[in-house]
Amino acid sequence: MAGASAIFIMDSRGKVIISRNYRSEVPMTITERFQQHVIDAEDFAVKPVFCEDGINFAWIPYNNLYLLAVTQRNSNATLLITFLYRLAEVFRAYFNELEEESIKDNFVITYELMDEMMDNGYPQTTEAKVLREFIKTQSHQIAVEQMRPPTSLTSAVSWRVEGIVHKKNEIFLDVVERLNLVVSANGSVLHSEILGALKMKSYLSGMPELKLGLNDKLLFEAAGRPAARTKSVEMEDIKFHHCVRLARFENDRTISFVPPDGEFELMSYRLSTHVKPLIWVEAVVDPGHSRSRVEYMVKVKSQFKSRSVANNVEIHIPVPSDVDSPCFNAAVGAVRYIPDNDCVVWSIKQFQGQKDFIMSASFGLPSVGADNRDAYMKVPISVKFEIPYFTVSGVTVRYLKIIEKSGYKALPWVRYITQNGDYQLRMI
Repeated sequence: MAGASAIFIMDSRGKVIISRNYRSEVPMTITERFQQHVIDAEDFAVKPVFCEDGINFAWIPYNNLYLLAVTQRNSNATLLITFLYRLAEVFRAYFNELEEESIKDNFVITYELMDEMMDNGYPQTTEAKVLREFIKTQSHQIAVEQMRPPTSLTSAVSWRVEGIVHKKNEIFLDVVERLNLVVSANGSVLHSEILGALKMKSYLSGMPELKLGLNDKLLFEAAGRPAARTKSVEMEDIKFHHCVRLARFENDRTISFVPPDGEFELMSYRLSTHVKPLIWVEAVVDPGHSRSRVEYMVKVKSQFKSRSVANNVEIHIPVPSDVDSPCFNAAVGAVRYIPDNDCVVWSIKQFQGQKDFIMSASFGLPSVGADNRDAYMKVPISVKFEIPYFTVSGVTVRYLKIIEKSGYKALPWVRYITQNGDYQLRMI
């Protein structure tokens, strides 16, 4: 791990606002090459990581800024990119929003943060809550008794400080899944993918140890329990928060960790599995013989279990760009025409499982039609929804144990939510 030689923060034109040269290995005019390869280059030629004359560049855009790390050594590109995102998040935590003005208004604190977060090019403390202990936004003066580094900097648990006290010890866990789906006009599923995340809000005192168990297929197999008898899922592309003990997980698939205080994402995962559409939409379009009107007959059906309810359902149906005089008739919900988006939006506040509804719509058409009038048929129908108390993959939390040396009892709360991702149904 070679780290970074220098860090630059630039405006949208590539002008350096602030920089930190950790090793004096690269010239400070190196940003001119960045402008040539990123700002002045065509979009298709822009790369997040590139090398020129033995100098490696890694950068990210953030609002109206560019954050750039450069090094002459064979550094880990993923480490540099990750550090830049952590740097941006810490700035945002201090300044509420990271923009050109917020950097210019806080030069001193920005320099302090860059010095504390990276030493000689190597990432150090990247947790905003830990940095706030000794880098103050209101006062930069530190008393003598505060000069000792916080214990979180020197302990193995750098993301959590000691001595946290909450009147009520609680932890909230949300299992959130987004469904990406593409369905052809004949009803066959062309692509389906589940992207999941376990999001936590921790309000626990002291230094608690948490153990989380999921219905993980590999865990059951490692324990000698046949997965076929128990409903289990096989997760892919698992990514953990750095508080999770990876060695323990690799050994026995146990998710063991000391949580940060407050909100954080514990893990994310992906499942490439065949999923039938949770909400099926079928649209029949009748252009009419006179071509002066176009009529729609839209049928929507919920294909999840009847005890579940989808909230805030929105069905976006494309229409020709030159229609007028809309007229709607829906069995449930509200329908509105959005001319700026060339679509009709059918909104259903609550949609119970195993139900179906019909909506009809008609529009007038001008006598002289647009050249690309039929292009709307190539735009897919999109659906937005949220189904609480339900996961499309079947992921369930088997247990969430909280152990703290003081022996207090804590309340764990678990909630399941399934949302739409890129959810499309083609019309032709």
